Amino acid sequence: MVNGKKLVALCSSRIYAPEVHGYVSLLSKKLIDADCALLIFTINSDIYWDESAITAETYVFDLMPFDELDCVVIMDEKIKSRTVTERIIGRSKDAGVPVVVVDGNYEGTTSVSFDYGRGFEKVVRHVIEEHHAKRPHIMAGLPGNSFSDERIDIFKKVLSENGIAFDESMLSYGHFWADPTREATQLLLERDVLPDAIICANDIMAVNVCDVLKSAGISIPGQVMVSGFDGIDEVYISEPKLTTASCDTTQLASATCEAVLKLINGQEAEDAYIVPELSVNESCGCPARMLPPQTTLTRLNSSFYRHQDDTRILSTISSHMETSHSLWDMAAAIHCHQTKNSLYVVDLNCFNPEKNYFLVPEDELPPHNLHMIDDADYAEENRFEHLPLQEELFYDETVNNCENVLSGNYRDRIIELSASGYPLIFNALDFMNRPIGFSCFYFHNYIITNYARSATITTAINMGIGGYINLTHQRFLLEKVDSMYKHDALTGLYNRTGFLLALDSMTSAEGFTGTPLTVIMSDLDGLKYINDSFGHAEGDRAIATVASALRSSCPEHALCARYGGDELFAVIAGDCDADSIIKAIDSKLDDFNKDSALPYSVLTSSGAHKLIFDRDFNMEGAMKAADKQMYKVKSKKNRARQTQSHPARN
Repeated sequence: MVNGKKLVALCSSRIYAPEVHGYVSLLSKKLIDADCALLIFTINSDIYWDESAITAETYVFDLMPFDELDCVVIMDEKIKSRTVTERIIGRSKDAGVPVVVVDGNYEGTTSVSFDYGRGFEKVVRHVIEEHHAKRPHIMAGLPGNSFSDERIDIFKKVLSENGIAFDESMLSYGHFWADPTREATQLLLERDVLPDAIICANDIMAVNVCDVLKSAGISIPGQVMVSGFDGIDEVYISEPKLTTASCDTTQLASATCEAVLKLINGQEAEDAYIVPELSVNESCGCPARMLPPQTTLTRLNSSFYRHQDDTRILSTISSHMETSHSLWDMAAAIHCHQTKNSLYVVDLNCFNPEKNYFLVPEDELPPHNLHMIDDADYAEENRFEHLPLQEELFYDETVNNCENVLSGNYRDRIIELSASGYPLIFNALDFMNRPIGFSCFYFHNYIITNYARSATITTAINMGIGGYINLTHQRFLLEKVDSMYKHDALTGLYNRTGFLLALDSMTSAEGFTGTPLTVIMSDLDGLKYINDSFGHAEGDRAIATVASALRSSCPEHALCARYGGDELFAVIAGDCDADSIIKAIDSKLDDFNKDSALPYSVLTSSGAHKLIFDRDFNMEGAMKAADKQMYKVKSKKNRARQTQSHPARN
């Protein structure tokens, strides 16, 4: 319960399909009238009972706030995966939440189902007993699928009761879908004798059987009767109009709501079974029947607009997101009229540029850290201060690994939206079959085109975020390779190539002529002694120490480089105090020597040369001039050491 309202979660697929949309709309209205809030968790593709094809999209069902739910409704036949349904049921049971399964039977749950068997039997009996088919054929669904197998058994049963012997030639498999059905129908056309009736396990297959037969010049129902099952809208506009059995979602939604309300009030709810109604039409030889004209027009318009192509706009959003150079810009690219009434929550671990989130083995990823990165309403109202839309807040150190839609920095917002009187729709965000967060749509209506847009928008955002993550990682790798190409591996200073490129970029800037330049050369004292006495690794350490002292002592804009060996130098544009820089280098090395406890001291000799940049500037000449000053310092140091070793005799 949240804010005094009972919280019901609905798990489904393709909520924009007309039959699902009608069910969702009616169920939502009934639950809201009963002072309940409905959260819809949906995937946008069909698994079709292939348990090896479960995608990251089903992550949305893991985001359900089980501890705060009062009831869970699962549309099992729409999700089409026993594994996924059992996962949801298991987590619901662990949290003590009752479950209603629509079109499925699972232990410990309440079932609200169409009695597909009895409905399909009505169709088979009508074709065989009313129209006296003698050579009937069944176009079944998926081999081994329980719904398909039940319809095959019913077909055999009715044949037996009417004295028709069944054999395997009467059975084809259309897999519940178009292409396999068309292939199976083509094979039937190759037979010497056609069936006089093809009874299909669903309407989609029946529509395609009719199309293939008509293309071959076969008369329907004159030569072959055809029937379907489900009662989708297309049966009333196909040619010929199809005999089917209609599954009334109004009855299904009412029965579901009744079961839910009993369960959340602590009462027992019995299983409910609704028998589909036979709807005869011209494909079997009955008189043509149509929907009322206004109903037909409304449904046609909904179907037409549902498939309108917003690809260009959503593709532009994705492209802008992918090519953004910051998280702020990426989130801002989401906003347009297509993405109204939506918010997005993402695992912030995705945005670590040093690792490609999609290539790291899943067991090596840290727990999800879910944060809301965008809310369309807040963007429109310019209420950014309440949301993590400011760039620095993307790096908020708070962690949210609760992984549900009522946690983290979006909890209050989701609760606020759940009180609107309309259901919230949740989709998983995923890319390269890896979940990265979720989207939430909060439409203030039941318009089917909006429900359809939720799927296409989610896909576009998936592509945008996934592309941004991949491109950001690629930029990181390119910058790393570029840095390796331009920088010395030991010291981190520019190498010869990197220095010359940086120098050319600096001196080519407009108005640079006449700028003062200072070149500082710094040479490690006693490198041969360190290498010979302590090894080259210690020599490398000494070089790196001098390089660090040089880099940290120079202004930030200085170009610091190592040409090779212990030849280190810096080029500084603008006025600077070279003597102070050299003193700073020596001071840093003195501090290092005091703290290092090394058996040798790291010392350097430095020299500087100043000039004004003009068209005759020669870098090699400037370096030689600085090098000359450096050797004067080194020679002076050597003489001083010799004097200390052999003091003059009196």
